[in-house]
Amino acid sequence: MSDELIHARVSDRLTKLRLTHVVTRLDSLLSDAARADVTYLDFLDRLLDEETEAKQRKRVTMAINIAHFPMVRTLDQFDFKFQPSVDKTLVRELSTGRFVANGDNVLLFGPPGVGKTHLAIALGRAVVEAGHPVLFTSATGILAALAKASTDGVLNEKLAYFARPKLLIIDELGYLPFEQQSAHLFFQLVARRYEKGSIMITTNKAVTEWGSVFGDDVVAAAILDRLLHHSHTLTIQGESYRLKEKKKAGLLRNSNQTTRE
Repeated sequence: MSDELIHARVSDRLTKLRLTHVVTRLDSLLSDAARADVTYLDFLDRLLDEETEAKQRKRVTMAINIAHFPMVRTLDQFDFKFQPSVDKTLVRELSTGRFVANGDNVLLFGPPGVGKTHLAIALGRAVVEAGHPVLFTSATGILAALAKASTDGVLNEKLAYFARPKLLIIDELGYLPFEQQSAHLFFQLVARRYEKGSIMITTNKAVTEWGSVFGDDVVAAAILDRLLHHSHTLTIQGESYRLKEKKKAGLLRNSNQTTRE
């Protein structure tokens, strides 16, 4: 049988096996193997390694799209020197995704602009790369979705949707107070995910202020009881990145300049 026929048959079988990356790289891999005079086992190892890496990249890309991250943020981009209060050891541990496998929650506390959302997105991407499905949403967005579902009579379906990913990231909790109905809907979501899936929350409110956020001390206590049972907390006590950039651009004056003027 001619080499051309064998090549065509191999390509066809690779396609049927859905080894699509190897199909496009087959000629190059064969040429590299011939020049290097590698063993059959080495060639097969190289071929499978490339296909595995390609599938992993594709999986991560798809999972990141499904997660609905609002922007690209990575841990390498986070300025730990500007925010020295951040526990780098804990962040590195969380980036392994082991907390998701254990069903633990993560709460990120701090004033606006200190990098809570950046860390949440970066850790979410790391969890995706570790092989777990993630969904990112704002607190206002998830409450609006639950409220609409309740009105439309499909609350259980919507709760199931938000309960499905291994990690649910809820950004900016506490910036706006909850109405009573919203507080009860949020409790149902937390209860649905309790010890089944991880929740990561960024908030500008200390836990002692959650009663005012939810408008009900009893509901707030019930929510916190479930969130804090298996949890990791990160508190950022630093300057706002946005204010830092404005100062660098000369858009803000420091207090000494204001006093002199």
